[in-house]
Amino acid sequence: MSLPIVALIGRPNVGKSTLVNRLAGSRDSIVHDKPGITRDRIYRPAFWQDREFKIVDTGGLVFADDTEFLPQILQQALAALKEASAAILVVDGQIGLTQGDREIADWLRQESVRVFLAVNKCESIEEGLAQAAEFWQLGLGEPYPVSGIHGNGTGELLDELITHLPPVDNTPDQEEIKVAIIGRPNVGKSSLLNALTGENRSIVSPISGTTRDAIDMVVTRGETTYRLIDTAGIRRKKNVQYGAEFFGINRAFKAIRRADVVLLVIDVLDGITDQDLKLAGRIIEEGRAAIIVVNKWDAVEKDSYTIYEQKKILQHRIYYMDWAEMIFVSAQTGKRVDKILNLVDKAAAEHSRRVSTAVVNEILEEAVNWHTPSTTRQGKQGKIYYGTQVSSQPPTIALFVNDPKRFHENYRRYIDRQFRQQLGFTGTPIRLLWRGKKPRDVEKNNLNRATKV
Repeated sequence: MSLPIVALIGRPNVGKSTLVNRLAGSRDSIVHDKPGITRDRIYRPAFWQDREFKIVDTGGLVFADDTEFLPQILQQALAALKEASAAILVVDGQIGLTQGDREIADWLRQESVRVFLAVNKCESIEEGLAQAAEFWQLGLGEPYPVSGIHGNGTGELLDELITHLPPVDNTPDQEEIKVAIIGRPNVGKSSLLNALTGENRSIVSPISGTTRDAIDMVVTRGETTYRLIDTAGIRRKKNVQYGAEFFGINRAFKAIRRADVVLLVIDVLDGITDQDLKLAGRIIEEGRAAIIVVNKWDAVEKDSYTIYEQKKILQHRIYYMDWAEMIFVSAQTGKRVDKILNLVDKAAAEHSRRVSTAVVNEILEEAVNWHTPSTTRQGKQGKIYYGTQVSSQPPTIALFVNDPKRFHENYRRYIDRQFRQQLGFTGTPIRLLWRGKKPRDVEKNNLNRATKV
């Protein structure tokens, strides 16, 4: 289902993200007193009455600004306007009309999109009308006094807005594979998103911490739809100060949780750092499928070492994630980037795969015949009665045993390796649940299963 898009435009710190959260009924956009927090295009679903649409939060525009990000923020805002059915110019009712507001209004008049004027921070209904009156000078029609914090006046604005939106395309959406792009700052996550989508969806800069929000982008390839999620770079916890970076990292962790597949992006020039290992642990903890994307391969001198040699070094460093495919790419040149989605398809399929109980028990029987559980100091031996897959995403197998304490860590790893070797499950972690079960319960369970058959 294709939804009409509404772009929010305005100066920094006029409350665009707060208003986005209010209109979308969520708190997904980062809100902070410091100006310039939002830089990219952030899409949020919204609805009013019987109409659904998307709100696009954009970076604050200051045309007199000469900072590095202005041209890119302007490009992102312009891209949002090109695809929008309507735009909302957000101004600050407490500060009043500024030269920056006039410049943005003049710029918007050059576009063909219908523009609505929202005078934000009008917390009082009575004072709001007086605050909004000044903005008639912009010549954009009626200024609507609103409060992004309290919601005052947003209903009147939306009542008028939805009358100018085109009808919704009710074609059913394809099921999406959600792919989160995770990594340390400046490893090339945004460049990778742009290379995968074929457009400048995220601002790319050598300045660490450029991306702050989690940025969603939907891409269709053949009959498969992917939701790519670019996230803020995740630094070591002790280096993170409370504020925009803190909230951005929290959203990155949420992106891991809601993803089907995680692309862990590594800078080949830095190798795998301790922080990369912690991120890998977080992915395993959340039970997400994963692909290790080694970026910036174009920056490696050709005669220094081969991909095979480097892969061996990196796999040794991140040995506990040896089930994940590793691919060497250059987001800047596009080398091998087109192969990433093939790996995503494979990992997503394995992540959702289910195996019959008969196959699970065949593997267990063979594994135990080759290597029986060791005997404890008290002369007691562990015994595996049977196993069954109880869930997928990730594949989770319950093993019913006489006493889980009788199986030491080495034997548990051995059983895990047997499932890997026999079943594959490439690209996804496997969870083994060791469950204690009395022999009498096992006999009863086997009898019930035989009766069902």
